[in-house]
Amino acid sequence: MKFLFSHRNFPAQFRHILFELSKDTSNEIAFITGTKNDINIKGVKKYLYHLKREVPKNCHRYLKSFEEAVIHGQSVAEVAISLKKQGFYPDVIYAHSWGNSMFLKDVFPNTPQLNYCEWYYNPTGADIGFDGEVLNEDKLALTKCKNAQLLIDLVNCNRGICPTQWQKQQIPSEFHNKIEVLHDGIDTEYFVPDQNAIFKIPNSNITLTANDEVVTYATRGMEPYRGFPQFMEIAEKLLKRRPNLHIVIGGEDRVCYGPKLVNTTYKELMLKKCDLDMDRVHFTGGLPYMEYKKLLQISSVHVYLTYPFILSWSLLEAMSSGCCVVASDTAPVREVIKNNYNGVLVDFYDIDKFVNTIDSLLNDSITSQKLKQKARNTILSSYNLKSLLPKHIMILKNLSRK
Repeated sequence: MKFLFSHRNFPAQFRHILFELSKDTSNEIAFITGTKNDINIKGVKKYLYHLKREVPKNCHRYLKSFEEAVIHGQSVAEVAISLKKQGFYPDVIYAHSWGNSMFLKDVFPNTPQLNYCEWYYNPTGADIGFDGEVLNEDKLALTKCKNAQLLIDLVNCNRGICPTQWQKQQIPSEFHNKIEVLHDGIDTEYFVPDQNAIFKIPNSNITLTANDEVVTYATRGMEPYRGFPQFMEIAEKLLKRRPNLHIVIGGEDRVCYGPKLVNTTYKELMLKKCDLDMDRVHFTGGLPYMEYKKLLQISSVHVYLTYPFILSWSLLEAMSSGCCVVASDTAPVREVIKNNYNGVLVDFYDIDKFVNTIDSLLNDSITSQKLKQKARNTILSSYNLKSLLPKHIMILKNLSRK
């Protein structure tokens, strides 16, 4: 079979699918991406697209995200046309609804298309306005226009995949019959508990193990959407209560979701605001996958916060690693964590309750251990890659034009 994938990044959400498909050497797999990196998967041919221009400064601000998507989509289509001229006609297309797939149906009109439908913006009930901002007509219009590229894909695609029920619920109901809820899956053989794990703080002589008292927080970007300001306030209070506690923060000093600050970062802002014992606060930066796993394995309590938004892989990876998780009581988290069963849920903005809950769990190894075991069992039963990957492959093959 011939497969065409596209995403701005590589391999992104499709990594495990690509590895599985590439095991069959009769498959031809093309991946059109905008990211040049050193990652290669045997049997997968990467094709790099180049943007012809950037979004102009005078573009109407309602349309900036859509124009960016169009530019990506156009660039992807040009590579697809080149592949078509070389005789490559895919049996199925799988692409992320971030603009990349916008024109692929025009290039290959007879090829079924599967779309990864990650997020539809709603003016109420989800991320927008969660911080208390009152939305005016201008913000409502901007929100509506952010959905343009996904709506085009929802019309064009033969089928869509959402990783969680919560994310599917954000999409207008008239498209629900096209969309299947199927998580990417967590590699539960990689993310495993290990009481003997040793984590070395980068650029230091400090090593931590499961015998140490460690509160962990892992994020791609240090931003309000993932509760970074709240976590720093939690850390400040915990450190003053517990003299042996270490706080380890994995992630980069950037914003992935939501607006950026002007002339500073949220990390810089919170370091100025909070009175922290910096000998016990460790910013690791982005971690190699193996080191990230070790960080989760030595965690005493793992903290996860998010707006009502896309659910992070990191929460599920922490649970698979046997972490005792204290998380925000927000809709995407409630789909996975049942309070006091496989984790503890706390109101996103209740700093003192977070502190008291974490403090209590650090003193109660029996409760903590029960939560850790239930957390891993949840991932094994509902989010295990071994169970979910065959379902992804089946959808692709059943959808194909052969």
